[in-house]
Amino acid sequence: MDGFQGKLRQSLQFRLSAWLCGVIAMIAVAGGIVSFLSAFQEAIELQDDQLRQMAALFDGQQLPVPSAAPHVDKLEGDPDSRVMVQWLRPASATFVKPTGALSGLPANLSDGIQTTKLGGTSWRVFVKTVAPGARVAIGQRTEVRDEIARDSAQRTLMPFLILIPVLLLLVGGLIRNMFRPLKTMALELDRRSEQDLREVAPAHLPSEVRPFVVAINRLLSRVGQSVSMQRRFVADAAHELRSPLTALSLQAEQLDAADMSAHARERLAVLRSGIRRTRSLLDQLLTLARVQDSSRERTQTVSVQQVFRQVLEDLMPLAEVKDIDAGVVGAQDASVMAPEADLKTLVKNLVDNAIRYTPSGGQINLSVRTNEGQVTLQVTDTGPGIAPEERQRVFDPFYRIVGQDEVGSGLGLSIVQTIADRFDAKIDIGYASEPTQSGLRIAVAFPASASVAPENPSPRPMNPAK
Repeated sequence: MDGFQGKLRQSLQFRLSAWLCGVIAMIAVAGGIVSFLSAFQEAIELQDDQLRQMAALFDGQQLPVPSAAPHVDKLEGDPDSRVMVQWLRPASATFVKPTGALSGLPANLSDGIQTTKLGGTSWRVFVKTVAPGARVAIGQRTEVRDEIARDSAQRTLMPFLILIPVLLLLVGGLIRNMFRPLKTMALELDRRSEQDLREVAPAHLPSEVRPFVVAINRLLSRVGQSVSMQRRFVADAAHELRSPLTALSLQAEQLDAADMSAHARERLAVLRSGIRRTRSLLDQLLTLARVQDSSRERTQTVSVQQVFRQVLEDLMPLAEVKDIDAGVVGAQDASVMAPEADLKTLVKNLVDNAIRYTPSGGQINLSVRTNEGQVTLQVTDTGPGIAPEERQRVFDPFYRIVGQDEVGSGLGLSIVQTIADRFDAKIDIGYASEPTQSGLRIAVAFPASASVAPENPSPRPMNPAK
């Protein structure tokens, strides 16, 4: 009961349906009662008219008045109609006393229709004088008449009993259909990413809801402006910091050429390493700010194999330093509808992370496959992998797994997640080798709407590390 009341208070659709169904049910019940009583009364009046019409048949000009014979004092009506006919004679008459269901009727009954009781049974009787000294009484048991009238009245209720449930179902369906645009809008908003602050289209929405949608759009606009200001601030701050860091880097290089002690040169090496990490962090911040701006570049068809080759050419020096075998597996190619710079940034961050965390002498494989219109990019390595409990947190900005000594900004996978969200791509993380729970496998599956299968597969690319 409490759940029903709570739903009644909170759900506008449920309240409207409940009230309309309740009103329809009350009106239907009232209409049914009125219809039943009206039909019942009409059936009674119709039966009274039948008694009058039967009495008209005994008009003195049409039917002869029976003589004082003992066997013609009673005329039986049709057994199926259960209507009884009885001649009434004065008590001084010389014929044999009549017998039958109406034989107990007093001879002095007044003409007309009336209700009387005979032997504990109620009768509806019509009395008419058909000739001087000759009267006829036509009667029918009230119980039979009421039964016939009830049957007739109940038949008038059948349309109500059939149409009321149908009407209630139609009302419920119409209300659900009217509220469907609201549910569609809510589902569309729920499916959006946190970066998607586009306005809600007010088309096909009821006029009563449009002010609410307009208010939502204004709020989204204000939030979008605030987010844009924050992104511009981060980008501007990172850009402004690059100049002094460049100056510090140049001064450190000049200082490296000066004559200094071994201890001072060691401290200088630490300083230069810190400057490189800071510059890398600024570059990642600028990249993150750029990929979060979804309105800057034109979407085009990009070959995945071509992106693989470009990324490997850029990062191959890092792989060679650690003697890592990095290359593309398979000759299959596919295309993705996306800005080329975004797709390259996504793959580059995945490969860069793989190089950082794969030990010397390891292996990194890049591959692409298509399945039912979806294009999936996959990068696997022979590094330590990521534990299942950490796989959701690694996409948070600046989050680093405890115990990792590799130098990094903690923004690589956050950038990958941002780019994937823009194209509704799904990221799946697992072990490269499930039996040994080692290595890392990251797959990025682009939906069919953003995927373009190539007509001919590209030739197998060479592995630059070999």
